[in-house]
Amino acid sequence: MKKISMRTRVLTGAVAAAALGAGTLGAVSASADTAQTPAVRAEAKADPQNKNLIETTELTVEAATKAAQATLDAAAKAGQHVSVAVVDRDGITRVLLKGDGAGPQSPESAERKAFTAVSWNAPTSELAKRLAQAPNLKDIPGTLFLAGGAPVQAKGAPIAAIGVAGAPSGDLDEQFAQAGVAALGK
Repeated sequence: MKKISMRTRVLTGAVAAAALGAGTLGAVSASADTAQTPAVRAEAKADPQNKNLIETTELTVEAATKAAQATLDAAAKAGQHVSVAVVDRDGITRVLLKGDGAGPQSPESAERKAFTAVSWNAPTSELAKRLAQAPNLKDIPGTLFLAGGAPVQAKGAPIAAIGVAGAPSGDLDEQFAQAGVAALGK
């Protein structure tokens, strides 16, 4: 058995005592009587005149899953192996399905197409056409200006998007994405 030096034992004891003291102080602080501690509360009134609040509309996970599955089903019916991504208004992936036989690059491409569609509230096939006038658009991180992304709208504003990748053409990818959008209306 290795002998521990006096210095190591003292240092270890000091660290243990400090940790124990901090834990005790935290426990005491957490259980302090709130009647003696005035609470500071900032509350925003949820009325239409309050300019500090916004209301948003978003797809539920169930709706996003329904749209993704409808998209995957449309591709399977056409004999295509694709990946499908559904993103929310902020471009965050809510659902990602990699179909059987879909290529390894397709999940990321599907996410990037969906992100691009929701960012500009337009199908990515239309956005790809804009690259001739503004080629630096393709340099925006996370975007992919290839057909296959379709926005989901509520009251004319984008609330989500569906991206598809893996079919032999972007036109097919976008056709499948539109099938997912249409499934949300049923």
